[in-house]
Amino acid sequence: MAYTGTLSEIRAKHQRRIRLHPRFASRHLSTPRDIVVYLPPGYDNGDARCPVLYLQDGQNLFDPHTAFGGEDWRADVTADELILRGAVEPLIIVGIYNTGVRRISEYTPTKDPRRRKGGKGDRYATMMARELKPFIDREYRTRRPAAHCGVGGSSLGGLVALETGLLYPRVFGRLAILSPSVWWDNRSILEMVRAYKFETRARLWLDSGTDEGDAPQQSIADLRLLRDALTEKGWREGVDLRCSEAPGAAHNERAWAARFGDVLQYLFPRQPPELKSGETR
Repeated sequence: MAYTGTLSEIRAKHQRRIRLHPRFASRHLSTPRDIVVYLPPGYDNGDARCPVLYLQDGQNLFDPHTAFGGEDWRADVTADELILRGAVEPLIIVGIYNTGVRRISEYTPTKDPRRRKGGKGDRYATMMARELKPFIDREYRTRRPAAHCGVGGSSLGGLVALETGLLYPRVFGRLAILSPSVWWDNRSILEMVRAYKFETRARLWLDSGTDEGDAPQQSIADLRLLRDALTEKGWREGVDLRCSEAPGAAHNERAWAARFGDVLQYLFPRQPPELKSGETR
């Protein structure tokens, strides 16, 4: 089933299913941030629990008026269409607004001496795992095990999402890493991957466009370095890792919106009825 009408008409039909939690405060970070929550079709009329996907740069997900460059991911429209078609599980999407000038520091795993900033990614990850997730679990009907909980983002947001998954694999079992900024601080994220010591491995979507930034060939080379580091630690392409190179895709919201549906279908596919009762995936 697909929605018909203009984008504004489509969104008016389900705007009540997008909830805002302003100025969410953390003991681990200095600046409060807004949290926006998308609820799937039928949520208010049912009692089923839903998996959850936490995404960075929340202002870019659902609203062109708050999105960078005035173009959002249309994540709500895409999720609705896929859920109503039966392609993905009904899921909750939590958008975490970035905090502007502190975005770089909060979204990076190390302090870059050349830029004299960065390195608060571990605190940010702790905020998501120990404060935000428990809050969402209290406020909404969620499926709490890691197998039903994902974290993702794009660019620096993809970088901190990967760091979060590496630090908290027992909390986040699905990772959506779009166009990650592997280049940060001499590719310090590669060393973090190589230091990974847990037995469990998240189901992981990894991608980049072939026309990103001023040096697109380097972006693809970095993507492959990250893929190789992950496979060296036990991730297996075609099993729990999908690495995608998007032909002609640039480094912007439009490109990420275009492949967000594929991300959802890989991470949260509709399970056959006989598997729904188990919590083992």
